[in-house]
Amino acid sequence: MLFRKQHLLMAEPDAGTTSAGTPDVQSQIDAAVNAAVAGLKAKNTELLGTLKERQEALKRFDGIDPDAVRNILKRFSDDEEASLIAKGEIDKVLTKRTERMKADYDKKLTEAMGAAETASKRAQAFQGRVLDDAIRAAAAKAGIHQHAIDDALFRGRAMFTLDEQGAAIAMGDDGRPVLGKDGKSPFSPLEWLESMKDKAPHWYPATASGSGAGSSTASASGQKTMTRTQWDAADASERMTFAKAGGKVVD
Repeated sequence: MLFRKQHLLMAEPDAGTTSAGTPDVQSQIDAAVNAAVAGLKAKNTELLGTLKERQEALKRFDGIDPDAVRNILKRFSDDEEASLIAKGEIDKVLTKRTERMKADYDKKLTEAMGAAETASKRAQAFQGRVLDDAIRAAAAKAGIHQHAIDDALFRGRAMFTLDEQGAAIAMGDDGRPVLGKDGKSPFSPLEWLESMKDKAPHWYPATASGSGAGSSTASASGQKTMTRTQWDAADASERMTFAKAGGKVVD
């Protein structure tokens, strides 16, 4: 019996335990480290495989400029156009783009024409005022009645225009300026008003009238008078002006 006990005490210790019968801590640590390293190696291998796949995929884009691609994509107006290009329907894409360009051109053309028309109206209004001022100045110099100014303006606007220097001139049927009595200078509003003394004597006071205005006088009360012959020779506008001025036709 004693021999058996001694034999048991001298037996080899179990694996994983020390001679004192405690667990082998170092072997457990090594096992844990090996397991962790094996997991990291597997993950590393997986990542390397994924990286290799990405690199292989990127090789397809070698020589392609990303900025150029972005610029091309920006030219796609919408998904519909991109879809048409993908289908190979380039003609439809070009048609749509042409329509957009034409619409933009038409819009800008309309705006430009509107601006030009506005500028033209302003220029015409300015020219009209300049022409009116030239006729008024000539009327004052010719000495016509104040009440006849409007009539003179009405007729003068139909006869005169402004040249490039802003001077009032009369244009002939041939498109050239009409010359005055001297045959050199253009026919002016003043020369025209001077010639109207015989045609429209009621425009002028008795003292300023021409040879044909002798019978157009003012009465004792200051009322303007016109002979029947003069009245019959006057046109509608002259008669209206004379009537508005309170004139009286005498036989």
